[in-house]
Amino acid sequence: MTEPAILEWIQNTWLSQTIREGGLPYPVIGGLHLLSIALFGGMLLFTDLRLLGWAMRDRKVSDVMVQLRPWKQLGLVVVTVTGILLMWSEPIRLYHSTSFWVKMVFFALVGLHALAFRPAVYRDPAKLDSGITGQARLAAALSMILWAGLIVCGRLIAFNASFDR
Repeated sequence: MTEPAILEWIQNTWLSQTIREGGLPYPVIGGLHLLSIALFGGMLLFTDLRLLGWAMRDRKVSDVMVQLRPWKQLGLVVVTVTGILLMWSEPIRLYHSTSFWVKMVFFALVGLHALAFRPAVYRDPAKLDSGITGQARLAAALSMILWAGLIVCGRLIAFNASFDR
C-alpha cells in the first residue's frame, strides 16, 4: 500500500521535520501529551466513578461534574493539540499502523458516545442529583471502556507495537 501524496507533503513540511528530527520538540510534545492524558483521564475517571455511584457519594453529581468540567476541557484541548502535532510529525508511519487506526475507531466511538448521552446525562447534571439513572450509569461504564481502549491503543503506537504481528 502506498501513502497518499498528502501524507508525504505533511511529512516533508518544516513543522513535521522540526518535531520529528529536533532533539527536544518530540519528547516535550510527547510528555505534554501524556500529562494531559493524565489530567483529562483522571477528571473523566472521577466523573464516571461518581456517575456509577462508586466514589464521592457524599457529593452531588452536579457539583462533581461542574467542578471537574474546566479541568477536563483543559486536558482535552492540550491532548488534542499535542496529539495533532505528534500525528503531523510522522503521518506515514501512523498511516501504516493498525494501532493508530484502532485508536481512531475508538475516537469515533467516543464522539458517538458524547452525542448519544449528552442530552440525557451530560447537558444538565443537576437532573442526576435526585438519583442517578440507568442511562447515566451506562454512559459512565461505556466512557471508561472507550477511553481505556483509546489510551491503550495510543500507547501501543508509542511503543511501535501493533496488532499486525
